[in-house]
Amino acid sequence: MELILELIDIFVHLDKYLSIIIERYGTLTYAILFIIVFLETGVVVTPFLPGDSLLFAAGTFASLGALDLKILYLILSISAILGDTVNYWIGWYVGPKIFHKEDVRFLNKKHLQKTHDFYEKYGGKTIIIARFVPIIRTFAPFVAGIGAMTYPKFIAYNIIGALLWVGVCVTAGYLFGNIPIVKNNFSIVILAIIFISILPGIIEFIRHRNMRLSDEAVKK
Repeated sequence: MELILELIDIFVHLDKYLSIIIERYGTLTYAILFIIVFLETGVVVTPFLPGDSLLFAAGTFASLGALDLKILYLILSISAILGDTVNYWIGWYVGPKIFHKEDVRFLNKKHLQKTHDFYEKYGGKTIIIARFVPIIRTFAPFVAGIGAMTYPKFIAYNIIGALLWVGVCVTAGYLFGNIPIVKNNFSIVILAIIFISILPGIIEFIRHRNMRLSDEAVKK
């Protein structure tokens, strides 16, 4: 419970924590951001790490001159591409064994199935769309590696998705992060970004739930 509360605090007060990291570590901040984005996209058991909100916060500090915008684009794009690539090959290597097991420690099979259904609906575009959907973003390359997509096709979507995701989120932070109303309500903005990010998943959940209830009503 304490860990969950700490994670929530980090998510909500990213400006405070990122400010401390920049002040304490200087240029090493780029390496820290690289690692966080890599883990969030490349390790299937860490979907809880900040993604969209972290990029937005980084863009905000770039507009203040605390971080270099061009270096951010480069470092974070490479990290996102490498993260998905590693995740793909993990899925290729261990995925088939894991997917057919009933219980897998540290891995939520419901998330795997949800991501698989995502592929069924959106095909290869899943890799691009998933970049903007927390949890799905982490599981999409893993499921692709299991057999949903060939690597040449995957790497093309991977690069496009990474560049779009980093570009949109960092640029949004750079352009809007220091507008007084945003700056004075940064925590609310971060929560709004998180909510908007998971909104497609909520809509999809409600849609599937309504379809299931309709099917059950018809059977009765």
